[in-house]
Amino acid sequence: MADVVSKSKRSQMMSGIKGKNTKPEISLRKELFSRGFRYRTHGRILPGKPDLVFKKYNALVFVNGCFWHGHENCKLFRMPKSRIDFWEEKIGVNIDRDKRNIIELLDFGWRVLIVWECSIKGKSVRLPATADLVQEWLLSDRKGLFEIRLDNDTQLPIFKS
Repeated sequence: MADVVSKSKRSQMMSGIKGKNTKPEISLRKELFSRGFRYRTHGRILPGKPDLVFKKYNALVFVNGCFWHGHENCKLFRMPKSRIDFWEEKIGVNIDRDKRNIIELLDFGWRVLIVWECSIKGKSVRLPATADLVQEWLLSDRKGLFEIRLDNDTQLPIFKS
């Protein structure tokens, strides 16, 4: 399937996509800040540059876009119908890089939480529910990798290990 916009227009559109300070990330940051949590943003010296660094809790949070990070079984992740080979490789490389970064962070002793865009975006109840789960995780002593994603049945955020 051919692209419906010109190459220059597509380039302009793609250059406007942000890698940090995205709407889901800012929404979650504001919600957690209002609950008294303090953090650093975009840990530049850490693998993967986590979106939120909670040094006090030895915890890192990534707010991942469902499309760019290949969120499986998610309604927000659909492989484009044009340039399929390009997109499969691009998203595959992103997934592999994420896995390598997470392994490295876990080896350094960090606790890692991935908050998927779908758990924040949409219904107004999702952001507070997601923030509740992040707060619960931060205050716990759970070690390792965890994620917050959207439950396909209830359409509410759920916590997964």
